Amino acid sequence: MNAAHEQEARLAPAVQDATAAREPSGLRWLAITVAVIGLDQFVKLWIVDHLALYRTVRVLPVLDVTLTYNRGAAFSLLAQASGWQKWLFAGLAVVVAAGIVLWLKRLNGRTQKLLCLSLTLIMGGALGNLIDRLRIGHVVDFILAHWRSVYFPFAFNVADSAITVGAVVLALDAWLEARGPKRKETV
Repeated sequence: MNAAHEQEARLAPAVQDATAAREPSGLRWLAITVAVIGLDQFVKLWIVDHLALYRTVRVLPVLDVTLTYNRGAAFSLLAQASGWQKWLFAGLAVVVAAGIVLWLKRLNGRTQKLLCLSLTLIMGGALGNLIDRLRIGHVVDFILAHWRSVYFPFAFNVADSAITVGAVVLALDAWLEARGPKRKETV
């Protein structure tokens, strides 16, 4: 091997590292997480200040606003427990958020847009509800969907909606990835 090839071989990993360093990570999408948390907390504070507990206001023919509190998780899971569930769900939210931050750091924020969007929505929702749990001991819920006289059994909030939309986008991203062109593996 001549000197030029040796020098090129030594520089190739450094060039790859420099190129990877210039690629924007998924962390650039964290503004969505901040926006979800801000909107969630703002709306919850407004609802608590302007609506009496369990009072229902019709907003649309399929949507009511009613102030309720949830000590449990999604769909009031473990809401009747003695209080330990607050710390379980708080710990779970912290672990999920930390995992998502690490995942986002490894993603390409420019080419993996749907995945970054889904993860930041999920994290924003998890942290929005975490703030409620730590600040007031329960989650403020207020959105109640229905069709005529058939109501969705549980109220939910902006954070829950962000988690749900994030999960749907995550599934969509996985489906699109599975349908996309197969990459040839180099061994």
